[in-house]
Amino acid sequence: MKLSVIIPTLNEADSIRKVIETSLALLPHEIIVADGGSTDQTLAMAQQLDCRVIECSRGRAVQQNAGAATATGDVLLFLHADSWLVPEARGQMESTLQSPAIPGGAFYHRIDADGLLFRLVEAGDALRVCSTRIAYGDQGIFLRRAVFEALGGFPNVRLMEDVRLMKSLRDRGRLALLPGPLHVSARRWKKHGAIRQTLRNWCLLTAEHLGVPPDRLADLYIPHSNPVNLPRK
Repeated sequence: MKLSVIIPTLNEADSIRKVIETSLALLPHEIIVADGGSTDQTLAMAQQLDCRVIECSRGRAVQQNAGAATATGDVLLFLHADSWLVPEARGQMESTLQSPAIPGGAFYHRIDADGLLFRLVEAGDALRVCSTRIAYGDQGIFLRRAVFEALGGFPNVRLMEDVRLMKSLRDRGRLALLPGPLHVSARRWKKHGAIRQTLRNWCLLTAEHLGVPPDRLADLYIPHSNPVNLPRK
């Protein structure tokens, strides 16, 4: 498996080193950082590490597609900059993708905070993936490059690009939810409150399912402190 790890960034100086260094433990073919115009030290820090850095327009879908366009691996793994995977994840992906019936999937995630409420959020997210076969980007979406290209990449929308890709991906076969875990920063939940953040995610997913345009949802969405999704107008 030639694994290409693609990390979209925007002002992620606090977390970029950790996500790159832990991604190196996955023994990837390459790590590509797709930066959307950081004004902090993200670019400088990434350029000092063992990865390739590209600069592109802001917007998570745009950045991830730009990273994928330069990738040369046969499996693509998209990681948010505030998350990191355990080394065992490589073997999990490799074993899973031996089945031609599985085009890709995501990981159980572990929110880096103590408390029963966070464990319930994790369990709810796992239940969502199992019941709807839709994972969010912060669960580490991975898939075969050939499938990604056949689907046309991430839809060029300002929000819910991960949900739209997963809806297309699930039509290609059975999606895997791997044990990981994928660790993710608790910053969003701590900023907005775990219950409020979870309810907001559910509302966005329901609205998208009912046909509300992603750009309209983006106008209503209040991002966390380092918004990667939403380009400025």
